[in-house]
Amino acid sequence: MATNQITAAPPDIRDIKPPIEISAGGAWLWWVLLAVVLVIGAGLLWRWLKNRKRQVVLPPPVPAHVRAKQKLQEALALITQPKPFVVAVSNTARTYLEERFNFHAPERTTEEFLRELAGTRLLLPDQKESLAAFLASCDLVKFAKYEPGETELRGLHSAAVRLVEETEPPPMPGAAAPAANPQPPVPAAAGEPANPKS
Repeated sequence: MATNQITAAPPDIRDIKPPIEISAGGAWLWWVLLAVVLVIGAGLLWRWLKNRKRQVVLPPPVPAHVRAKQKLQEALALITQPKPFVVAVSNTARTYLEERFNFHAPERTTEEFLRELAGTRLLLPDQKESLAAFLASCDLVKFAKYEPGETELRGLHSAAVRLVEETEPPPMPGAAAPAANPQPPVPAAAGEPANPKS
């Protein structure tokens, strides 16, 4: 009798509760706040990136005559190898003329280059003659398998350095003049003869 009382549970007379509806009235407010925060964050990030780009200062480009002198100095390491040395020196001179006077020297043969140069006032007559002799000597080494001695190679190197020095632009106002040549003459702009330095 005691066992029957334990196993028989009283019946649950309560009915199942209906679902409770949760009001979504405040959810849109959270979405709007999130959107505003994202827009403000994106605006601040864009402004920071824009200011950062302004702060990046690019170094000024190295002038053509400075690059040419550096390459000519580096070419001296090849002086025991006539052909590579002459190729480096003549290519440097041609590239310098192209950059300095906007004259397309490297793409032309020596004859084409000198013929076109003769019709311009980019260089003085004696500079044109020196350049013609320089390029002719370089062509002998490059194409005729002529192997000059070190003295002749240094002469070609000096001719290239002299060409650069005689035609380099004047220093910017306020810049210190080189100690070796305190009063450089003013070389001409493209289309006018360049004045050799005294």
